[in-house]
Amino acid sequence: MDRTAILSEILTANPEDSFARYGLAMEYSKAGQIEQALTEFKTLIEKNPDYTPAYFMAAQTLATASRVDEAKRWLVDGVSSAVRTGNKHAQSEMTAMLEELE
Repeated sequence: MDRTAILSEILTANPEDSFARYGLAMEYSKAGQIEQALTEFKTLIEKNPDYTPAYFMAAQTLATASRVDEAKRWLVDGVSSAVRTGNKHAQSEMTAMLEELE
């Protein structure tokens, strides 16, 4: 069974599992399934708005797909999340990426 199937099973049993949802989004992203990845990132953020890495990885997924304006919006929201949670490392990474995309 592949990772996507395993993570989907975990989420069927526990839809609130943020780590599994993040993992599923990442698997979709790695496979180039941008819309599926974004759906999972959005669901994750709706359920857990302070899951800061999701913002950064969603932005990277979008930037790779040349969807720069959308990536910037995710980064702005991600910086806010990083500030709220005191995650200075994530804040710095997202700020740097935002500047690169300008």
